[in-house]
Parts: sequence; structure tokens; C-alpha cells
Amino acid sequence: MSINSTWRYATTLLLVMFSIVTFAQERTLSGKVVDENGDPLPGVAVLVKGTTKGGTTNFDGEYKITLSEGETTLVVSYIGYKTQEVSVGNQSIIDFALEVDAEQLDEVVVIGYGSVKKEDATGSVAAVNASDFNQGAITSPQEQLQGKVAGVNISTNSGEPGAGATIRIRGGSSLSASNDPLIVIDGVPVDNGEVRGQANPLSSINPNDIETFTVLKDASATAIYGSRASNGVIIITTKKGSSGQMKIDYAGNVSVATAPKTIDVMSASQFRDLVTQVYGEGSEAVSRLGTDDTDWQNEVLAPAVSTDHSVSVGGAIKDVPYRVSIGYTNQNGIVKTSNMERFSGAISVNPKFFDDHLAVSLNLKGNISNSRFADAGGALGNAVSFDPTKPVRDGNEKFGGYYTWTAPDGNPEVNATRNPVALLEQVDNRGKVNRSIGNIQLDYKFHFLPELKANLNVGYDYSYSDGHNNTPTNFAGDYAAGDGGKRSTYNQTRDNRLLDFYFQYNKEVGDFNIDAMLGYSWQYFKSSGYDYSANVSGSRIDVDKAFATERYLVSFFGRANVSYLQKYLLTVTLRYDGTSRFSPDTRWGVFPALAFAWNMKKESFLETSDAVSTLKLRLGYGVTGQQDVGSDYISQPRYTFGQDVVQYPVYDSQGNITSYQTIAPQAYDSRIKWESTATYNIAADFGFMDDRITGTLEYYYRQSFDLLNTIPVPGQSNLNNELTTNIGDLTNQGIELSMNAKIISNSKLHWDFGFNFTYNRNEITKLTNGEQEGFLGVPTGPGPSRGTGSKVLYQRVGNPTNSFLVFEQVYDSNGKPLEGVYVDHNEDGQITNEDRISDKYVAPDFILGLNTKVSYGNWDFSMAGRANIGNYVYNDVESANGALRNLYEFSVLTNRTTSYFDTQFTGNDNNLPLSSYYVQKATFFRLDNIMLGYNFNNLADGKINLRVYTTVNNVFVITNYKGLDPEIPEGVDNNIYPRARTFLLGVNVGF
Repeated sequence: MSINSTWRYATTLLLVMFSIVTFAQERTLSGKVVDENGDPLPGVAVLVKGTTKGGTTNFDGEYKITLSEGETTLVVSYIGYKTQEVSVGNQSIIDFALEVDAEQLDEVVVIGYGSVKKEDATGSVAAVNASDFNQGAITSPQEQLQGKVAGVNISTNSGEPGAGATIRIRGGSSLSASNDPLIVIDGVPVDNGEVRGQANPLSSINPNDIETFTVLKDASATAIYGSRASNGVIIITTKKGSSGQMKIDYAGNVSVATAPKTIDVMSASQFRDLVTQVYGEGSEAVSRLGTDDTDWQNEVLAPAVSTDHSVSVGGAIKDVPYRVSIGYTNQNGIVKTSNMERFSGAISVNPKFFDDHLAVSLNLKGNISNSRFADAGGALGNAVSFDPTKPVRDGNEKFGGYYTWTAPDGNPEVNATRNPVALLEQVDNRGKVNRSIGNIQLDYKFHFLPELKANLNVGYDYSYSDGHNNTPTNFAGDYAAGDGGKRSTYNQTRDNRLLDFYFQYNKEVGDFNIDAMLGYSWQYFKSSGYDYSANVSGSRIDVDKAFATERYLVSFFGRANVSYLQKYLLTVTLRYDGTSRFSPDTRWGVFPALAFAWNMKKESFLETSDAVSTLKLRLGYGVTGQQDVGSDYISQPRYTFGQDVVQYPVYDSQGNITSYQTIAPQAYDSRIKWESTATYNIAADFGFMDDRITGTLEYYYRQSFDLLNTIPVPGQSNLNNELTTNIGDLTNQGIELSMNAKIISNSKLHWDFGFNFTYNRNEITKLTNGEQEGFLGVPTGPGPSRGTGSKVLYQRVGNPTNSFLVFEQVYDSNGKPLEGVYVDHNEDGQITNEDRISDKYVAPDFILGLNTKVSYGNWDFSMAGRANIGNYVYNDVESANGALRNLYEFSVLTNRTTSYFDTQFTGNDNNLPLSSYYVQKATFFRLDNIMLGYNFNNLADGKINLRVYTTVNNVFVITNYKGLDPEIPEGVDNNIYPRARTFLLGVNVGF
């Protein structure tokens, strides 16, 4: 879809919304807000109930607001004071005297095992509330947080419905182990392992149920989770019920997704000319050309309509707050046949007993998701290369009616590209997942000693999934002369359990406040399942095996927060973790942390300052652990079966053959131990002009040592795989800046602007016990489609992780690359691996996030975007399809990308896939979403609030990258599922 048609579509949606809006008569209301002593309160929010319309009081506590007809109630709120609601009536002046709310006197943020006053926080903690979430066609929770927090880089892996995401907090801390952060949902740490049949484990949570994200970044904040916190922690808190009348909310939307861009390939006429030019008139290659003009990418991509609905009921029954919600999502992908359907439900009950000494929190969440997975990589890859002069269908029922390249014997040519449409329509790949996450938490404040409380948290994360990946006997990809096709099934059960118990003591002693906590945690993870794969008749079984694995984590932890005069804050944390993955001699690890903060605003020289409203300095140090790598039995001797197709024949005395499946010993290290990451953090939290401008500036240095790294095993070791052991060191250091400004705040217009900036650079400082001469490093990641066995990404000492290792391309005076000509860096007269350079990296040097919100009367507008600067991508699509090689091979014609016209590469140079020409700068700015909404307030005498809004997601991308999309988390661009541009019209109704 062109840019003009895109904006025509967006404009049409806006006009539909505008046409239902009417403007009514307005009037002005003013007044003053004072505190319990009668002193004016600046910065108090005065809003029309159910809207964002209103303003904040000035330095004299005065406000002025314009009301439209039907707007009858004001809501006045301020941190530390009780919220008031007042019916306006015919009044033109209303004053307010706010009462102190002791329970809400200080804004709090959620941290591990509890919460803390924001002004008392000593660690690097960032919270994002529902009002600040990204808007639009969002089906997975991580999209709500994208671009919102400094130091957090979130990239959705593809445009597939319910797609997973790569989340990195302050860069990765590991090489072979997981770099994913720990996700905690309502107190339940979830396993980041694969849930089969589901592209993204987080998609099991309905985004409409989420209240806040809290990101713990430095070690002093994360150390309380020690064993799993080296890569940071994201705490998700879902919405809860509250006292008051029952409230019903409905949120629904419909969206249309389109492909914003396709890969530039030769048209049918261009392709015919090229084949004729290369092979000549009357050649065999020319005789193989067809007469059609097929846009294969257009055949596999199509606009997709999706819908999402959510209903929640909340309130209180006899002072027992509750909230119940149900949701339904049906998301179609822009690659034909791809779809995700999700049914979700959540229940939250939060009663209190014994004069509020016992607080109970019950949270249950469940979902059923059904997905059909399109072979997007295969379909899109073949759509790029399939001969555009051939038809989609030729009527040959031997192959289901789809055009198929055949060998002389009439069977499919094994080296040919496959019909992209057949790859979608004949492959039935589906998965179903039933998942539930829940917990009950009991928080008891002792009657005889109110300063002491006990907390018990029992939770679970259970899922069962099954699926299949089937093809018919006439599918060319699995063809075997009438006895082919495929029947592949699987199932998986994941049973994770949690028990946390801790005591907490909070006491003021003179000028000191002491908050101490001591606890125990037990976690259990079990996964089991079954895989089966055979041809349709069952005469050939490729896979037939069951599996089961389990592990335990046991922890003892403690934390003490001590404050003096509310100015000087000290936090000490210690966690002692044990994992069943390691042997008894090495399975326990100690993870300490120490943090100090100085609340300078409370000092006499700043306490009365009108310019500086917040200033706090923070220092932190801590160590966190990592054991999330490989097998659950990685420290034990193991034997595993070889490939099922490999059988060892044994003959008996009569010559009969019995075949046995082979087994092989696996490499293991009995003394493997915890990978550890030490972090140093220094930061300043600041606010100016009564916090009209707020922000945080941080510097951090992280060192990971005893890296869990995978290295090759010597060839004579009789072991058939690589060894994972503790070898290597890695450092990360960076600067983070986040700022938010209330640019305009008055009775009619509010304009907030947020900005965050991150610089991060890592370096591998040790990789092996001893590097030999000529050692290139450890290859990693996906390799080029051409150049079998070669890699372009390596881990190398002195470089950041995932560095490109390639030959430096030489160019002529016109800037055109010279095929086969590379820089001879060691000047030995020949081009060898020693000439490869490593000066480009996958991770960006800088990450930027921008967001803004504007409200004017009943209208509101928001926009969010982000940028990656300094990242590079290997353009594998161009490498595989941009040269003449394979244009005509095995009597098969394959299309080329139009990049051939720029390079004229023949592809005969075997080093070409390793050319630096294909390592392309992928700096980009992406406008993720824009939203425009209108609020109809107090309909039906104030019983109904209605909001109508429209959004555009993935609005545009500014980049010089030559490929389809510059945002490639793995660094190798190879037929990714395109990220869609989505137009949405939504409605929220509250009763």
C-alpha cells in the first residue's frame, strides 16, 4: 500500500469518528485547593469525572476549568491526600480542602517481595502505568512497554500473530545462557522456556488486564531475585477490584493490517530479459521461461482484518473487592493462513479480615489460544526467488494443482524452489495451548506486634499444549511417489510451582526507620511431552519419542532498608540460591547487593527551593546469578539417542537383521557453576518547577564472569556435541537518561512529552582458556543462506557480542563493489580468514524513545516512537538473491532481486557471502503508533462514559537500510515475517 493510500485510509477512519461528534455549550468553573492547614496546594489534578479533561492547580492552588453540557462531576486528587468527588450543579466557584490519606501519603513502586515509597527507593526502578501504555493493535504485553523505559530494548521478532519478542535490559549479560529478563506476574516468576504451540509465552496474558509494568534494572534492585535476575526483572501487576459500586467496562476494536513494504525483485519482463541476456536466444534456459506475470509476494501477502474484545466487572461485595474479566482476540496475519485466536479470563479477589490485619490476594488467569502458523520464512523466501513467469496453478493434480518444478522422472526437483502458495495452503501447522497462572497470597500483620508481618505466596504456572504439522501426499515438499506427505504431532505439559514465605519488620526508632525482611523461596519446573513424525501411511517413522525433564530452585533471602531523617537511605540485600542443574559441590551461589541514596531535597539548602523540587543521588553495587542454560542435567553424564533415521544393523546366525537406534555420550562438566554478574550503578533523580520537569540520569558498569559458554569438544573425545562450561568474561557499560515534561497544563490543554536515551556498549574480555594462533572466535547465530557451514557472526575477545566477521569489500571510483576484490589486511598476497575484519555489530550504540500526550477538552492525542542508532544487519535476502549464481541451475530458474542491477555480481566468488557489502547499517527511527480519541462523558445522566478512538501502528520507518525492515534482533535478515502497518478503530464503554 502506497503512502498516499495509507493516509487516505487513516483519514477515512478519522472522518468516520469525527462525524459522530457534536459540540455543546461550555461554561467556566474556578476555585482554590488547600491542604489540611489551609495552605494552597500546587499541582493538584482537577478533572472531569471519567475523562482526562481538566488541569492542575497553579502555585497559589488555583484552578480554572471549562465544562461542556452534561459534565456534572469533578474529581480532585493529589498524592498523599484523599480523592474528592463533587457534583458541580449550577456553581461557578468551588473550593476544596483536601484531607491527608495516611495510607497513600507517599507514592509507592512495586519491587521484589513488596513495595517501597518512591522517594525511599535506592535502586534503579522504572514504573509504567496503564495510562502511559502504547495504544493500538496490541495483542502481547511487551508491546505496551516498547520504547517507554531507558535501558530497555524491546523488538518484536516478526509480524506473526502473537509473535515473540527479544527483550534486553542494559544489554545482554551472557553468551550461551539466556539473556531474557525475569518476568514476574502478580508475584509469580514465570519460566521463559518455550511453550510449544505458542509463538510468544507472554501472549497468554490479556494486555487489557495489566495495570503496571515495573522494571528493575540494577543489581541492588534485582538482587532479591538473585538466581534469575542477571538480565533484569519486569514485574507485571494486573488490575484489581476496588471498593464501591459495581462497574462494567467494555473495550473493543477492529483493525486492518497491511504490508508496508515488499522486497524489490525483478518483474516477469525484467526476468525474461535477464535470462535471455545471460544465456542467449534459443537456449535451454530461455525455453524454460513461462508466459505468466506473477507477483509471488502479492500471492502470499494480503490485508488482514482482526478484532479484540474485553469485558470486565469490578467492585466490592460486602467490602470484598473483586474484578472479573473475559477477553477474545482473533488476529489474522498479513501472510495468508496465519492466525491466532485467544480466549482469556482473569479473576482477582482481595478481601481483608481481622480489622485489616490479614490481607488476602487471590489471582487467577487462564487462556486458550489456537494458532495456525504459516510457513512464513519458506513462503516469503520462495516468493522472492520463484520464477515470476510461472503460474500459481497449472492443474497438475499430482501436486495438488500447484505449479511445481519437476525432474526428468516427473517427480519434484529436490533442489528447486517450492511454490509459495502451496507452502501456505497445503501445510497445516496448528497449535493449541491451555495455560493458567495463579497464586494466593496471605499477608498477616501480627496483632500483638503490628510492626511484624508474615507473607505466604503459593503460585503455579501450568500449561498443556498439543499440535500438528501435516501435509498431504501430493505436497511437493514431502513427495515420495504416492507414499509421502507428513503426519507430525506433539504435546507438551509444563508444570511450574512456587512457594514463597517471608517475615517483614518495619519500625521507626527515633530518627531511623528500619524495614527488614527475611524469607525462603522454593520453585519447581517440570516439562514433559511427546513427538511423533511419519509419512501419511506410517510406513516411515522419522521421530517417535517421549521426553521429560525437571529442575528445582531453592533460595534464602533477606533485605534491610534503613533510613535516617528520611534523607540518608541504605539497602542491604543477600540471596543464597541453589539449583538442581549443578552438582552438589557447586550448586549454591551467594548474591549480595548494597545501595545508598541521599535525598538532597530534604536538606536545608534545598528544602525551600522552588526551582528544585526533587533531587536524589543513588549509588549501588550487587551481584546476580545465571543458571538458565542448556539441559536441566547439564552437570551429569548423559547418553542421548542419535537421529531416529540412523539405525545400527545387527545380523543373527540366520542372517536376519535387527536395527538398533544409536546412542552417544554427551559432553558435560561436573563442576559447572553459577555465572555471575556484578553491577555498579550511580544515578541522580531530579525534578524542577514543582516536578513539571522530572528525570533520571544513570551510569552503570556490569561485569559478567564465569560465563556459561559453549565451546567445541576435541575431535578424539568420543563426544558428539559441544561442551557448556564456565569460560569467559563480559562487560557492559552505559548511560541512561529519561525525562518527562509537562509542557502545558491548564484548564483546557495538557501537553506531556517524554524522552529516554540509552548508550550501551559491551565487550568480551575473555572467551576461552587459551586462544590458539588464527583463532577466529566462536561462531554464533544464523549463517548466510549461501556458503554452507559459514557464519558471519562471531564472539571475539575485544569485541561486543555478536560481531560480524567478514572480508572488507573494495569499491571502484564510482562506489560500485568489485566482485572478488577484498582488502588484504595482513598483506601476504592472498585472501584468507586472517584478512576478515570485525568492526560492525548487531546491537545499537544508542537507543532513543519518544512519546507525547496531548488533551484538549474531550479530545486526546498520543504518539510514540523509538530509534536504534549504530546497529548493523547482514542482508541475507540480497546476498542469496542478488547475484547471477543459481539463476539457472538443475534446469530450474530462480528470480533475482533488483539489487543485481547495482552490483552485476555473478556470484562465482565463493567468498561473496562473507563480503562486508552485505553488512549494512540499519540505524532507524520507527514511529510505533499514533492515537486520536474523543470522550463522551456522563451519558445517560452520568451512568455511561463512552470513548471512541483510532490508531495507526507501525506508522513509518526512516532508515537507509536496503532490506525489508532494519529491526532484526538476531542480526541476519533472512525472510522475516513483515511487521504490518495496522489501522484500528476502537471503543471503550464504562457503565
